[in-house]
Amino acid sequence: MTKILVVDNHGQFTHLEHRALRDMGIETELIDNDTPPEDIDADGLVLSGGPSMDDIGNCAEYLDLDIPVLGICLGMQVMAHVLDGEIGEGEYGGYADVTVDITNEDDPLVGSLAPETRVWASHADEVKQVPSGFERTATSDVCGIEAMSDSDRDLYGVQWHPEVAHTEEGEEVFENFQSVCE
Repeated sequence: MTKILVVDNHGQFTHLEHRALRDMGIETELIDNDTPPEDIDADGLVLSGGPSMDDIGNCAEYLDLDIPVLGICLGMQVMAHVLDGEIGEGEYGGYADVTVDITNEDDPLVGSLAPETRVWASHADEVKQVPSGFERTATSDVCGIEAMSDSDRDLYGVQWHPEVAHTEEGEEVFENFQSVCE
Protein backbone atom coordinates (compact mmCIF):
# COMPACT_ATOMS: atom_id res chain seq x y z
CA MET A 1 0.00 0.00 0.00
CA THR A 2 1.24 3.47 -0.89
CA LYS A 3 2.12 5.63 2.13
CA ILE A 4 1.87 9.40 1.67
CA LEU A 5 2.53 11.71 4.60
CA VAL A 6 1.02 15.20 4.86
CA VAL A 7 3.46 17.77 6.25
CA ASP A 8 1.58 20.27 8.40
CA ASN A 9 2.61 23.84 7.60
CA HIS A 10 -0.24 25.05 9.82
CA GLY A 11 -2.66 25.91 7.02
CA GLN A 12 -6.40 26.02 7.49
CA PHE A 13 -7.06 23.14 5.05
CA THR A 14 -4.25 20.76 6.07
CA HIS A 15 -6.64 18.37 7.83
CA LEU A 16 -8.67 18.17 4.60
CA GLU A 17 -5.59 17.09 2.64
CA HIS A 18 -5.00 14.31 5.16
CA ARG A 19 -8.66 13.29 5.07
CA ALA A 20 -8.80 13.27 1.26
CA LEU A 21 -5.89 10.82 1.10
CA ARG A 22 -7.32 8.66 3.89
CA ASP A 23 -10.75 8.56 2.20
CA MET A 24 -9.03 7.35 -0.98
CA GLY A 25 -7.67 4.36 0.94
CA ILE A 26 -4.10 5.66 1.03
CA GLU A 27 -2.03 4.96 4.13
CA THR A 28 -1.40 8.45 5.48
CA GLU A 29 -0.64 10.45 8.57
CA LEU A 30 -0.26 14.10 9.41
CA ILE A 31 3.23 15.10 10.60
CA ASP A 32 4.51 18.45 11.83
CA ASN A 33 6.96 20.33 9.62
CA ASP A 34 9.65 20.08 12.29
CA THR A 35 9.80 16.26 11.97
CA PRO A 36 13.45 15.29 11.35
CA PRO A 37 13.92 14.19 7.71
CA GLU A 38 15.59 10.95 8.86
CA ASP A 39 12.36 9.99 10.67
CA ILE A 40 10.31 10.06 7.46
CA ASP A 41 9.43 6.69 5.96
CA ALA A 42 7.00 7.20 3.11
CA ASP A 43 6.46 6.76 -0.63
CA GLY A 44 5.56 10.43 -1.01
CA LEU A 45 4.97 13.72 0.81
CA VAL A 46 2.39 16.46 0.54
CA LEU A 47 3.69 19.84 1.71
CA SER A 48 0.54 21.55 2.94
CA GLY A 49 -0.44 25.14 2.61
CA GLY A 50 0.14 27.52 5.47
CA PRO A 51 0.17 31.14 6.54
CA SER A 52 3.86 31.99 6.47
CA MET A 53 7.14 31.27 4.74
CA ASP A 54 8.69 32.00 8.15
CA ASP A 55 7.20 28.78 9.57
CA ILE A 56 8.20 26.03 7.11
CA GLY A 57 10.23 23.91 9.53
CA ASN A 58 12.27 21.27 7.71
CA CYS A 59 10.39 21.47 4.38
CA ALA A 60 13.54 22.45 2.47
CA GLU A 61 15.28 19.29 3.67
CA TYR A 62 12.32 17.10 2.69
CA LEU A 63 12.96 18.00 -0.96
CA ASP A 64 16.23 16.02 -0.76
CA LEU A 65 14.65 12.76 0.43
CA ASP A 66 14.42 11.30 -3.10
CA ILE A 67 10.69 10.64 -2.85
CA PRO A 68 7.88 12.38 -4.75
CA VAL A 69 6.67 15.64 -3.23
CA LEU A 70 3.45 17.55 -3.94
CA GLY A 71 3.45 21.15 -2.74
CA ILE A 72 0.05 22.78 -2.25
CA CYS A 73 -0.12 26.60 -2.15
CA LEU A 74 2.59 27.50 0.42
CA GLY A 75 4.11 24.06 -0.20
CA MET A 76 4.59 24.96 -3.87
CA GLN A 77 6.03 28.33 -2.89
CA VAL A 78 8.49 26.61 -0.53
CA MET A 79 9.78 24.55 -3.47
CA ALA A 80 10.24 27.62 -5.62
CA HIS A 81 11.91 29.59 -2.81
CA VAL A 82 14.33 26.80 -1.86
CA LEU A 83 15.16 25.69 -5.41
CA ASP A 84 16.10 29.05 -7.02
CA GLY A 85 12.67 30.10 -8.27
CA GLU A 86 10.96 33.32 -7.26
CA ILE A 87 7.88 33.99 -5.18
CA GLY A 88 6.04 37.24 -4.61
CA GLU A 89 2.78 38.89 -3.80
CA GLY A 90 -0.09 38.05 -6.10
CA GLU A 91 -1.98 40.84 -7.81
CA TYR A 92 -5.35 39.21 -7.15
CA GLY A 93 -5.01 38.59 -3.42
CA GLY A 94 -7.29 36.26 -1.46
CA TYR A 95 -9.29 33.15 -2.21
CA ALA A 96 -11.26 32.83 -5.43
CA ASP A 97 -12.88 30.33 -7.76
CA VAL A 98 -10.56 30.27 -10.77
CA THR A 99 -10.51 28.59 -14.18
CA VAL A 100 -7.06 27.07 -14.71
CA ASP A 101 -5.70 26.27 -18.16
CA ILE A 102 -3.51 23.16 -18.29
CA THR A 103 -0.47 23.91 -20.45
CA ASN A 104 1.07 20.41 -20.54
CA GLU A 105 -1.31 17.54 -21.24
CA ASP A 106 1.51 15.01 -20.66
CA ASP A 107 2.24 16.19 -17.12
CA PRO A 108 1.79 13.28 -14.66
CA LEU A 109 0.15 15.49 -12.01
CA VAL A 110 -2.24 17.82 -13.85
CA GLY A 111 -2.15 16.72 -17.50
CA SER A 112 -5.30 14.60 -17.15
CA LEU A 113 -7.28 17.74 -16.18
CA ALA A 114 -6.69 19.33 -19.60
CA PRO A 115 -7.76 21.51 -21.21
CA GLU A 116 -9.02 23.35 -18.10
CA THR A 117 -10.41 22.88 -14.62
CA ARG A 118 -12.14 24.98 -11.95
CA VAL A 119 -10.24 25.37 -8.68
CA TRP A 120 -10.32 27.20 -5.35
CA ALA A 121 -7.07 29.09 -4.83
CA SER A 122 -5.46 31.82 -2.79
CA HIS A 123 -3.27 34.25 -4.66
CA ALA A 124 -1.99 36.37 -1.77
CA ASP A 125 1.46 34.97 -2.60
CA GLU A 126 2.46 32.96 -5.65
CA VAL A 127 5.36 31.59 -7.65
CA LYS A 128 6.63 34.24 -10.07
CA GLN A 129 9.42 32.16 -11.70
CA VAL A 130 9.73 28.38 -11.69
CA PRO A 131 12.98 26.90 -10.34
CA SER A 132 15.60 25.31 -12.60
CA GLY A 133 14.40 21.95 -13.92
CA PHE A 134 10.71 22.83 -13.50
CA GLU A 135 8.16 23.77 -16.11
CA ARG A 136 4.94 25.69 -15.75
CA THR A 137 2.07 23.23 -16.26
CA ALA A 138 -0.96 25.44 -15.61
CA THR A 139 -1.89 29.11 -15.76
CA SER A 140 -4.93 31.33 -15.26
CA ASP A 141 -6.02 34.87 -15.92
CA VAL A 142 -5.09 35.84 -12.32
CA CYS A 143 -1.82 33.88 -11.93
CA GLY A 144 0.92 33.09 -14.42
CA ILE A 145 2.03 29.89 -12.64
CA GLU A 146 -0.88 27.88 -11.22
CA ALA A 147 1.09 24.60 -11.30
CA MET A 148 4.65 23.47 -11.91
CA SER A 149 6.45 20.15 -12.28
CA ASP A 150 9.90 18.66 -12.31
CA SER A 151 9.04 15.10 -13.35
CA ASP A 152 12.72 14.06 -13.37
CA ARG A 153 12.87 14.66 -9.60
CA ASP A 154 9.14 13.97 -9.00
CA LEU A 155 8.56 17.41 -7.49
CA TYR A 156 5.17 18.97 -8.20
CA GLY A 157 3.28 22.03 -7.07
CA VAL A 158 -0.19 23.51 -7.39
CA GLN A 159 -1.25 26.98 -6.29
CA TRP A 160 -4.80 25.75 -5.73
CA HIS A 161 -6.31 23.55 -3.04
CA PRO A 162 -7.27 20.12 -4.47
CA GLU A 163 -8.60 19.06 -1.05
CA VAL A 164 -11.58 21.46 -0.93
CA ALA A 165 -15.04 20.83 -2.39
CA HIS A 166 -14.86 23.97 -4.56
CA THR A 167 -12.07 22.38 -6.64
CA GLU A 168 -13.84 20.29 -9.26
CA GLU A 169 -11.17 17.64 -9.98
CA GLY A 170 -9.19 17.76 -6.75
CA GLU A 171 -9.38 14.05 -6.05
CA GLU A 172 -7.92 13.37 -9.51
CA VAL A 173 -4.85 15.45 -8.58
CA PHE A 174 -4.35 13.25 -5.51
CA GLU A 175 -4.94 10.09 -7.59
CA ASN A 176 -2.33 11.23 -10.11
CA PHE A 177 0.12 11.95 -7.29
CA GLN A 178 -0.56 8.50 -5.83
CA SER A 179 0.33 6.99 -9.23
CA VAL A 180 3.62 8.92 -9.24
CA CYS A 181 4.39 7.59 -5.73
CA GLU A 182 3.73 3.98 -6.74
